[in-house]
Amino acid sequence: MADVDDLLSLATTTAHDAGRLLLDGQRRARTTIETKTTATDMVTEMDRAAEASILSALTSARPDDGFLGEEGTDRPGTTGLRWVVDPLDGTTNYLYGFPAWSVSIAVEDGAGALVGVVHDPVRHETFTAVRGAGSWCDGLRLTAGQPASLAACLVGTGFAYQADRRAWQAAALAHVLPRVRDVRRAGSAALDLCWVGAGRLDAYYERGIQPWDSAAGLLVATEAGAVSAPLPAATLPEGLAVAASTVATDFFALIAKAETEADAAR
Repeated sequence: MADVDDLLSLATTTAHDAGRLLLDGQRRARTTIETKTTATDMVTEMDRAAEASILSALTSARPDDGFLGEEGTDRPGTTGLRWVVDPLDGTTNYLYGFPAWSVSIAVEDGAGALVGVVHDPVRHETFTAVRGAGSWCDGLRLTAGQPASLAACLVGTGFAYQADRRAWQAAALAHVLPRVRDVRRAGSAALDLCWVGAGRLDAYYERGIQPWDSAAGLLVATEAGAVSAPLPAATLPEGLAVAASTVATDFFALIAKAETEADAAR
C-alpha cells in the first residue's frame, strides 16, 4: 500500500503543474473549442492538455494505479488505487475569464476517496484532505460553518447544460430560495464543495454531478465536518447534497421536498 503522504504530495504537485499550464493557456487564444453533451457544454484543447499532463505525471510515478479522467481516460489498475481527475472543473468560467475554476485530483481505494486535492490557480489556493486526518487550505485547518438554522444558510448549487433540465432545476430552486439566506452559483462543483469545508458556503447541492466533479472536494468538505448525502431519485440522476452538520437533516429534507414539488409541476 502506498504511503498516504506520498500520494498527497504527488497529487498536490501534479495539480499545481496542471494549474500553471492552464493559466498559461488562458493568456493565449484557444485554437479548439468543441462541445460535449450540448452546444453549451464546452471542452477546449486546454482541458485535454491538462488531463494529458496529469496522466503523464501520475503514470510515471505510479504506473500500476487506475485512472479515471473527465476527458475520456479510463484505465484499470492492479494496485487497488484509482486516480479520479477533473483537469479543468469550470471550463465555461475558464473560457470567459470568470475566476472560478479548478484542478481536482482524488485517489480512491476500496473504501472511497483516500486523498483529495483541489487547486484554485486564480486565487493561489490549494485545498487538501486525507481520509480520517482532516482537511486543509495551504496549511490552515478547515472547519465547516455552524449556521444556527436553515434560514441562515448560504447555499451553493449548479445547473445542467440541457435547457429542459435547467428549467426543472430552476423550479426546484424556487422552493429552496425563500427558505435560506441566499444562493450562489459559482460554476465549479469542486470549489463549491471545498468552500463548504472552509465555511464560505453552509451547504451545496447539485444534480447531474459526476465522480470527477466531486471526489476530491467532497473529501475536503466531509473531513472539515460537513455531512453529505446522495439525493433520492428524481428527474435528474446523480444527486449530491452537502451541508454543515448543524443544519444537515433540515437541508437534505428541504432539497428532497423541493425536487418532489418540481417533479409534480412538470
